Amino acid sequence: MNFFASDILSNKTYRNLFFAQVIALIGTGLATVALGLLAYDIAGGDAGTVLGTAMAIKMIAYIGIAPIVGAYANRLPRRAFLVAMDLVRAGVAICLPFVDQVWQIYILIFLLQSASAAFTPTFQATIPDVLPKEKDYTRALSLSRLAYDMESLTSPMLAAALLTIIDFHWLFSGTAVGFALSALLVMATILPKAASTTTIRKEGVIAKTTRGMRFYLKTPRLRGLLAITLAAAAASSMVIVNTVVIVRDTLGLSQTDVAITLAAFGGGSIIAAFLLPRLLDRISDRRIMILSAIVMTVALAVLTGLTAAFSDLPSFWYMIMAGWFVMGFAYSMSITPSGRLLKRSANADDRPAIFAAQFSLSHACWLICYPLVGWLGAKMGQEFAFGAMAVIAFAGTLTGFMIWPANDPDIVPHGHENLAPDHPHLKEAHASKDGHAFVIDDLHQQWPRG
Repeated sequence: MNFFASDILSNKTYRNLFFAQVIALIGTGLATVALGLLAYDIAGGDAGTVLGTAMAIKMIAYIGIAPIVGAYANRLPRRAFLVAMDLVRAGVAICLPFVDQVWQIYILIFLLQSASAAFTPTFQATIPDVLPKEKDYTRALSLSRLAYDMESLTSPMLAAALLTIIDFHWLFSGTAVGFALSALLVMATILPKAASTTTIRKEGVIAKTTRGMRFYLKTPRLRGLLAITLAAAAASSMVIVNTVVIVRDTLGLSQTDVAITLAAFGGGSIIAAFLLPRLLDRISDRRIMILSAIVMTVALAVLTGLTAAFSDLPSFWYMIMAGWFVMGFAYSMSITPSGRLLKRSANADDRPAIFAAQFSLSHACWLICYPLVGWLGAKMGQEFAFGAMAVIAFAGTLTGFMIWPANDPDIVPHGHENLAPDHPHLKEAHASKDGHAFVIDDLHQQWPRG
């Protein structure tokens, strides 16, 4: 396939980082299944509420930690920092099998996800420096999405197989091993220094911490991306939080069936990852992402009606798996191109801050959806949870369609009335009649009015 014809895996640095990501993700996938079963073991039918709260704590950690790390990422020793965060995550995972109280879940989840909030944007911002060519970076994004999808598919299946011979508590050991192996691979890799296009800025802590978010929210395509992310959060929250409740409590099925149901979501997602590189060569990011958000909205709405009418029938399980498959496909299509948009929307010096802003702001969407979908499912029934997520997905899709310009070129005509005629930026970036790719930065504080 053309997707694998790319030589990106011949790049040793990228190859090591990619396999570090894959191994860590498999461990994370085992933890996802185990955490749901742990919540059900402790809280029974209220597991959705526990999971929703745990995921909300995860989002709070992401929102609070990621901007701080993004602000100072260019000053951190990348390799040592990434290894340290992997080891912290491994240590927390070792503690999870010994949990027997809900509050203990919440504390450990906060520690685990704080480390992930520091690790992930730093890792993501490193890849464009490793693969600077647009075509290679696009393939890397799809390969990264494929890794997430393989985790969504293979980890539940691996968990299902392991659960036939071991207790679910042992799955957390696989998580710890995954993070430890990821740390070893990163440690064995020489990472490039972050590219720099501007001089070092003297900014206060607050200004530096909020820099990425300020630039992000001034960029029209990124505001559209955030709206589409809200739709994706609505769909994925329903899957992550309420799968265990629907399968175990509503349908009375086994732990293995929980893993199989989660794998249906991963199966749809992995097919999308295979198709996406070719589609992105022909269709704009905006069109693919908005159409995918529409599909997720429709799927949630259909599942609302199916749940109300057929949730007491054995065949309802097959309806859920079909819905999870469709939403997995659309979810992957809606979020995979986001890295391309972020790369287009920042110069190299601001890229870590922009990636951190996306990481933080996007998880604010999950912060809304996770506790809401868990509470609605537990207190009012799964049809209300599906319906609420359909409404949120519709709001995100409509907003994205309205605020993301259909005409979204890289080069946007603009002037610099506040700069002296001999300013280096005018002599260099504006030397040609076409101008330069426009991004929000110190010299471009507002998006030009079209």
